[in-house]
Amino acid sequence: MMAGVADDIGVLIVDDHPVVREGLRTFLAVQPGLRVAGEAGDGEEAVRRAAELGPDVILLDLKLPDTYGISVLRRLREDRPEVRVLVLTSLDERAHVLAAARAGAAGFLYKDVAPAALAQAVRSVHAGHVVFAPEAAETLLRAAPEPELDRGSATLTARERQVLGEIARGRSNRQIARTLAVSEKTVKTHVSSILMKLGLQDRTQAALYAVRHGLIDPA
Repeated sequence: MMAGVADDIGVLIVDDHPVVREGLRTFLAVQPGLRVAGEAGDGEEAVRRAAELGPDVILLDLKLPDTYGISVLRRLREDRPEVRVLVLTSLDERAHVLAAARAGAAGFLYKDVAPAALAQAVRSVHAGHVVFAPEAAETLLRAAPEPELDRGSATLTARERQVLGEIARGRSNRQIARTLAVSEKTVKTHVSSILMKLGLQDRTQAALYAVRHGLIDPA
C-alpha cells in the first residue's frame, strides 16, 4: 500500500469547521489515488500549510474566520501557481462564483456534492480540467458576453487557438509556456491578443467563450 503513496494526489483541506475537516479527511483517506496532505482552519494557516506541504490540490471553503476565501485563493495562486484550487463551499451567491473563477479557481462545488463526484472532481482538476457545479457553470455562462464574437474567432492565429484551448483547461501562463515550449512572456502576449480580438475582459470569459463556440473540446 505504501509504495504508491508518493504518486497519490495530495489534498490540503481548508475549512473552519473541525467536523467538516474530519469528514473530508475520513472520506478522502479511503479514495484510491488520493491522500490527505494536511488541513487548515483559516486563511493564514492555509497559505502557510500550502508552502510547507506542497499539496497537489487544495479544497478551499470561502467562509473563513480571518479572511474572505477569495483573498486566500489569490495568494495561493500567486505563491504556488502550479497548485490546483477547488472551491468547496456553502456560499451560493452569484458573486462568489464569478470572483472565484476570476481569481483562478480550478473548480467550484457546493458542500452538498455527492461524495463520489467530489473525489472525481479532485482527480479532474489535478489532471488539468476545470470543474464547476452545474449551477455555478450556468452563472458563468450567463456572465459571459454573447455579442458578435463569432467574427473575432476567425482572426485568431493557430498558436492563439492553442493558447485559448489551454486557458479553457484552466492552465496558468507558466503551465501553457511549458506545454507549448515557449516563454511565459510570449504566452502573456498571446493572451492579451486573444482578449483584444475577441473583445473579452479576462481569462474566465475566454475559457467560456472557447467552450461555448466549440473552439476546443471541453473534455
